[in-house]
Amino acid sequence: MSDRRIDNEARSDDPVGNEAEPIPLFVDLDGTLVKSDLFIENMMALLRQRPWYLMVIPFWMIGGIARLKMKIAKRVRLPIDKLPLQDDFVAFLRQGAEAGRPIYLATAATRHLAERVAANVGLFRGVLASDAKTNLKGPKKLEAIRQMAAGPFDYAGNARADLAVWRQARKGILVNPAPGVGATARRHCQIDHVFEDRPSALRSWVRALRLYQWSKNLLIGVPVLTAHAVTPENLGAIAVAFAAFGLIASFTYLVNDMIDMNADRFHPRKRSRPLAAGDISPLAGLMGMVIALALGLWLATLLPTPFMIWILAYAVLSVSYSLFFKTVIILDVILLGALYTVRIIAGAAAIDVEVSFWLLAFSMFVFFSIALVKRSSELLTLEKMAETSAFGRDYRLADYGTLYTMGVASGYLSVLVLALYVDNPMVKENYTHPLLLWLLCPLMLYWISRLWIKTSRGEMHDDPLLFSLKDHVSWLVLCAMILTTVIAI
Repeated sequence: MSDRRIDNEARSDDPVGNEAEPIPLFVDLDGTLVKSDLFIENMMALLRQRPWYLMVIPFWMIGGIARLKMKIAKRVRLPIDKLPLQDDFVAFLRQGAEAGRPIYLATAATRHLAERVAANVGLFRGVLASDAKTNLKGPKKLEAIRQMAAGPFDYAGNARADLAVWRQARKGILVNPAPGVGATARRHCQIDHVFEDRPSALRSWVRALRLYQWSKNLLIGVPVLTAHAVTPENLGAIAVAFAAFGLIASFTYLVNDMIDMNADRFHPRKRSRPLAAGDISPLAGLMGMVIALALGLWLATLLPTPFMIWILAYAVLSVSYSLFFKTVIILDVILLGALYTVRIIAGAAAIDVEVSFWLLAFSMFVFFSIALVKRSSELLTLEKMAETSAFGRDYRLADYGTLYTMGVASGYLSVLVLALYVDNPMVKENYTHPLLLWLLCPLMLYWISRLWIKTSRGEMHDDPLLFSLKDHVSWLVLCAMILTTVIAI
């Protein structure tokens, strides 16, 4: 749980001021009342629903930012009741409103969107917002506030654009201020309160980049073992490939979380993701995407050209999954499994070796089974929430039995492929003790069976990787399989 802090720097016993008439308070929306940026959220929601609008948006921008906001807002309807609010600040506002203080929402968001938020919160006397011609930001917002407030006013905000308003305000309130904004605001205005409920930036970014998911990239090293190509040079290439894939994977996770912010807020676990929870702003998320992509592609240039092709294929497949295919039944799990297999192929490209038919066949079946574990566990979570279908997914509770059957069958087929590989005459030529490889089959059979039993019991995390990383039995099986392979070689 994140630490919450409220500073009362110029504390008054009267929350509405000592003047005869209560001092009106004007409240910013993006980043202040709501811990997000609704313009970027609207844009990402539009691109998820209708990706072809990416070609139209530049033409809308010709008419100015206000027109762009209006065009996008008309085509998207955000779930307002799921937006992440700054709870302590809202409680403070509600206390002031109950004491008779006039409180207004003053935002650069479009009027239609601002009025929906105001109605949901239920404490504002009026709304100042952008229209098709005016982007109510900075000096424009100050002008609108001046027209509504007959005298002195207070203002609550969080960004540099709010400095123009704070300069003319009687008192200011800081809510989750952007870096450097607090010190600058204090030079222009008496800051009355500071509300801060965000966890540390480092912690939020570690979660947003999903560094634990980098463990999937260990699959890049599989070809080193299967091709018996363990050399210092190859291990160095695999290390670079591991880092490159990690950065590109983090890029795709940020893309997914940006697009899925609204859907994630309906999920009991995913709603705590940094972007969905508002711990990282959408603008910062966009910047993080660009940096991760650039660094990942730069590392890829240090390896053979085929590796670059495969890492680009991974990025395209992953983003396509987030934009298009994650809502297409069965095709989504096929793509999830394919993303694992691409890592193995890319690892082979990094050290310039071929991937065997046996490895590809095994990968196809085992990763399809793991992807079905993910979907099956999500459906069981929905059952606990008394929901009948997944938000943003084309699956229903009635599909669980079918998915379970397909997942178990696919997992067992991977064991069959492994057995046929061990029985292949070529294996005797490549391994010193080929008979030892038969031990891999019962180990794999045990792990697959246990995975699906845990899923059917509702004990499986909706991310099977995270479950496996925390599961001691999975680690024991993995170590036993690696040790068996090394001894056999």
